[in-house]
Parts: sequence; structure tokens; C-alpha cells
Amino acid sequence: MGKTYIVYNPLSCSGCGKENAEKAAGFYKAEEVVYKDICGTDYSKIFAETAPEDIVVICGGDGTLNHFVNETKNIAFENSIYYYATGTGNDFLRDIDGVQGEKPICIDKYIKNLPSVKVQGKDYLFLNNVGFGIDGYCCEVGDNMRAQNKEKISYTAIAIKGLLFHYKPTNATVIVDGKEYNFKKVWLAPTMNGKFYGGGMMPTPEQSRLDEESKVSIMLLHGTGKLRTLMIFPDLFKGELGKYTKNNTVLTGKKITVRFETPRAAPIAGETVTGVTEYTVEAGVTAKIK
Repeated sequence: MGKTYIVYNPLSCSGCGKENAEKAAGFYKAEEVVYKDICGTDYSKIFAETAPEDIVVICGGDGTLNHFVNETKNIAFENSIYYYATGTGNDFLRDIDGVQGEKPICIDKYIKNLPSVKVQGKDYLFLNNVGFGIDGYCCEVGDNMRAQNKEKISYTAIAIKGLLFHYKPTNATVIVDGKEYNFKKVWLAPTMNGKFYGGGMMPTPEQSRLDEESKVSIMLLHGTGKLRTLMIFPDLFKGELGKYTKNNTVLTGKKITVRFETPRAAPIAGETVTGVTEYTVEAGVTAKIK
């Protein structure tokens, strides 16, 4: 029997990273567990000391998982990867019908053939989505508040205030597999690898992260005023935007480019990229799901 490597961020979950890692270790025999603080060790060093039969458990949330897939994309390893969810949003866990606090789940099939996004000259893999629009605005404001050491950050409150007073929609051009579409007054334009993002919003309820062709979907919320948009938002968490046929558009393909007339922030792979006018997503290599 191989060893179990538990990788964790001690700063995650308000400093409870090590405590959560110890909870994950409770599912394995203590003498087989090796803890790795990711703040002090990079993944190349971790995998350099593992044997093929060892397993690696990622302890954290969506941000930790996105960090993992990007930091290991050029590292060859044979180990199975498991996930022990300790995050707050847990959109990946929700999408695979996992339950927080239960035994770590093998995620090998979910971290293969991931889509990539190119933005401002950089390439990222992403597990859940690329955000663009008022979701990026909320992340940008939240990051600024965190930098000012403000303790209570309510993204719901930020979104409501943004909708009513601060955020203005923009026009967008979207190109899906070579076909161009144009939209007025776009509030949201996330490209999705799974169904969920933003702590439970479901813009693309039909999207599968195990799609046989590795296709992704973009959802656009467009053509609405502030009050109507505010009224529609609760249905975004229910996955029921499909009933708003004039204001909700979902497009699916293998290559998607989104262009905004004016710059916006874009949450990508756990990072908020500011001043973005365009991003391009390309689906992963065609998946071969057993």
C-alpha cells in the first residue's frame, strides 16, 4: 500500500488549512499520511518524491483546485488525485454531487482535457468557468475591500449595489466556432466547463464537464434594465434563466471568443484579471470517458 500525500494551504479557510488537512487524514491510516504545505513546496517537488501507487489528496476549495491544475499542467505524474472539499463556494463539489466533509473523492477524470483561456497574453486552464461582467465587478470590489482589511465582505450586497448604482452593462461580440453573434447591454458572459459558479449560480444547467466532445458553453444575460436584471438574478441560482428567452442566450462550442466594448474584470482560475476587453476559450482534447 502506498503513502497518502495531503496537500493543503495553511492560509485557506481563515487559517484553518492545517486543521482541515488533519480531518482529511482521518480517512486514512496515520502512518501512511504525509502532509505537504503548498506555501512552502511546489508540486514538482511533491511529485518528485511520490511513487506511482501513492495518492495525492488536494485539501481546499475551488481556488485550490484551479491552482493545482495550472501548476501541474507541465508536470508528468502517475498518481491518482483525490479531493477533500473545505471551501466556501464549492461549485466543483456541487457539480459532481459531492458532499463536504465526506471521504475524499477521486477526481482523475475531471482534471483531464480541461479547457484553456487566453486573456491579456496569458494562458490558464480552468476547472469551472471564466467570468466576465458584473461577476468580475463583484470580485474586483471584494478584492479591494479585502486589501483594506475589511472583515465582512458580502458579494450579494456588492452585486445588488452594483446592479442598482455602480455597474453599467456593455455591448459584446461573441464568436463560437467561427460564427459571430452580437448582443446589447450585456450583464454577464461567463464561459462554463460545468454547471455552477459563484457559489451556486447555475447559468448553464445543461453543460457537462464530462462532455464527450469536451465542449463548453457561454451564457449571456443581456438586453435588460437594472430592475429587471435584479428581478431575474434569483432564477440564476435555480438554473431557470431559460424561461427568459429574450434576455438569456446559451451557446455551445469548442472555441469561444468574447469581446466587450469597454474593459471589465474577469475572474479566471481563482484570479481576478482587470481591464479585460477580450478572452478566448478553447476546449480540451476530446475526452475519452470510461
